[in-house]
Amino acid sequence: MGEGENLDIKVEPGAGAAPDAGVGPGAAVGAGARVRVKDLARLVGGELIGDPGGFDIEIAGAGSTEGVGEGQVTFAVDAKHLQAALKSRAACVITSPAALSSLSSLPSPSTLPSPAPRASRGGTPAASPTQQGSTKPVILVKNPRLAFARVLEVFAPEFEPPAGIHPTSVIGEGVVTGTGVSIGPFVVVERGAKIGNRVVLYPGVYIGHEAEIGDGTRIYANAVIRERVKIGRNVVIHPGAVIGGDGFGFVQDDEGAHHKIPQIGTVIIEDEVEIGSNACVDRATTDATIIRRGTKIDNLVQIAHNCLIGRNVIIAGQAGIAGSAILEDGVVLGGQVGVVDHVRIGQGTIIGGMSGVTGSIPPGCFYSGNPARPHQEDLAIEVARRRLPELMKTVKNLEARIKELENLLNPGTRPRE
Repeated sequence: MGEGENLDIKVEPGAGAAPDAGVGPGAAVGAGARVRVKDLARLVGGELIGDPGGFDIEIAGAGSTEGVGEGQVTFAVDAKHLQAALKSRAACVITSPAALSSLSSLPSPSTLPSPAPRASRGGTPAASPTQQGSTKPVILVKNPRLAFARVLEVFAPEFEPPAGIHPTSVIGEGVVTGTGVSIGPFVVVERGAKIGNRVVLYPGVYIGHEAEIGDGTRIYANAVIRERVKIGRNVVIHPGAVIGGDGFGFVQDDEGAHHKIPQIGTVIIEDEVEIGSNACVDRATTDATIIRRGTKIDNLVQIAHNCLIGRNVIIAGQAGIAGSAILEDGVVLGGQVGVVDHVRIGQGTIIGGMSGVTGSIPPGCFYSGNPARPHQEDLAIEVARRRLPELMKTVKNLEARIKELENLLNPGTRPRE
């Protein structure tokens, strides 16, 4: 959307009213919004095709291909899903030119939308003959998933708590708060903490002393941010997450007793990071555990002390990363991946779900298995493993035949047991 352009977004009267949260009246972002198809195309930088009469249809929501309702928008990433989307109740479909062009190759091709007239980024459609086909408006974009995510932001029923400090919250001495801050019921902010502009602290959040929370960050209910932790701007931390808990550090004496190693470091979380529910990021023994900008961490993930997680890393649920491991920029860990301590996973490498990383891995690889190895090698091992029962039968049959041959060649020899 160009500079100075405005979307024509309507909100139904009274829509979006939220129940009183004890702080004051609130509103749900996007609730009741209605947006014209051509304005959605402008929003996502897409190109409209289909009947121009449908470009002014007002879209009132979004849904999956299976669950989309009338007057809503859906998306399709490939020809198969596009075929279903065009037959759905959706008023508009977001897809890619590649999916549209390959639609006719399906066994039972759906009716294609007319490729003309076109309207680039929601502009005036060019006059040209239309071909017989579906008149459902279609928005063509390079990345349908990304475009749909932007559309969902328009309709997202996100509750926006009002600015203010709830009377049941406890605010320590010397706490600094910015403008537009919302601090909900039973929040505790310890002495010397700094809370940036437009920060939202949901009920039950704990902020330790001298912690710093950057502008626009949201911390959901019952999350814990320990002392001296630094969190950047526009970070999202989901319920129950613990940031800055002690690292798992112990030393054993001559008698076998375990002695705690004081964890005097901190955690630094840069801008635009998202951390899932009940995830844990431990503070460093010394220095800092660092999560770089744009990284997304799923629920129930454990990141141990002194780890360095690069930019735009994806870590799926129940993954565990041991101390001092390094994940370079763009690494992807599947669910339940385990990473041992003091290893480095190179930039852009993907680790398949339930893999065990026991050593460093170069950049740009796809590893899987336990221990993790190149994916094609792991597949070959898996194929062989599945043949083990058959191979065992073959070996037993061969052993029996060898015994028979030995008896024939040596008739006077007592058979071996």
